[in-house]
Amino acid sequence: MKSPFVYTPGPTSVRENVRLARAMETTNPDLDLEFYDFYKETCEKFGEFLHTENEVRILSGEGILGLEAACASLTEKGDRVLVIDNGIFGEGFGDFVTMYGGEAVYYRSDRKREIPVEELKAFLEKDSDFKYATIVHCDTPSGVLNNLAEICPLLKSKGILTVVDSVAAMGGVELKVDEWNIDIALGGSQKCLSAPAGLTFLSISKDAFNAMKARKTPIASYYCNLLIWEHYYENKWFPYTMPISDIMGLREALDNIMKEGLDNVIARHKKIAEATRKAIESAGLKLYIEQGHSDTVTVFELPEEVHEEELKGYLMDKYNILIAGSFDYLKGKVIRIGHMGENANLEKLIYVLMALQKSLEYLGFNPKVDMCESFLEYMK
Repeated sequence: MKSPFVYTPGPTSVRENVRLARAMETTNPDLDLEFYDFYKETCEKFGEFLHTENEVRILSGEGILGLEAACASLTEKGDRVLVIDNGIFGEGFGDFVTMYGGEAVYYRSDRKREIPVEELKAFLEKDSDFKYATIVHCDTPSGVLNNLAEICPLLKSKGILTVVDSVAAMGGVELKVDEWNIDIALGGSQKCLSAPAGLTFLSISKDAFNAMKARKTPIASYYCNLLIWEHYYENKWFPYTMPISDIMGLREALDNIMKEGLDNVIARHKKIAEATRKAIESAGLKLYIEQGHSDTVTVFELPEEVHEEELKGYLMDKYNILIAGSFDYLKGKVIRIGHMGENANLEKLIYVLMALQKSLEYLGFNPKVDMCESFLEYMK
């Protein structure tokens, strides 16, 4: 089987040194004290990556594990939780809140735009009695990016803990956990980190730990209980056997980013994303998001004459490229190109845009310009 060029909004391409790191001989992570040091050092490196002094943990499970664990650990029966919703994943946080007995109160906003901070502020002036709030940094199904730099400090000023899903943004756009007052910041290995899927990493503030300790009832989960991780290093005890090969690969992927320089990585994502959006629009295609575009994924509306499955199928059969549609209310309406992590790459995007141009032409839509030329013009 020939591996396709994967240009979905995660999982992303994995560099060879990351794959080789996962193939290295391993020890027993429960008993070998050196691994506890390796794990702790890796968590500390993630602290630097996230611009935080908060505790960081790496959990065995895809990014959704972190979302559920945050809600499981904080939520008690009857807790009011503000679910900030301008996308499919933003709304989805409410399921975790109610699953653990909380009352999800939704702040809903235009799904084609970033959350309007002034409108949210007006909402909070009327009602701010919430234990914590959830927000998605980049809501991947639509490609909208929310302004955490203003939203999280606003929430914190009202005494509301902040839980942020940055799985599809972390490492591709700016994120400053401490400066922005984020209590729990959640990431996943398979997006901008460009490691294989299977790991969650997250930072946990003292306020978040204190809220967990102040609970009147036990956390209704073991695997999703973040509190049991608090003193793992001092006690030399992991709650479960750690996926050591995955963590070794994740460490290598993080080192790749830090060697390039995080600011340089974010600038690269921004340049690639702006050039991709310019190429798409110049061709006569319409971007789905009107305001607040993420630099990790571009989402555009399908022309009337082109069907999602036909376009994806032709790209795969003719060019061996895997791109994504979306789901829920966006199913069959948009196409998503992921340009995050190893995929935020000029040479790779040229091939994707060339193939997209040829595929659209074959299926009956004639782009107004050559998308590759438009892309390269912006990249100069």
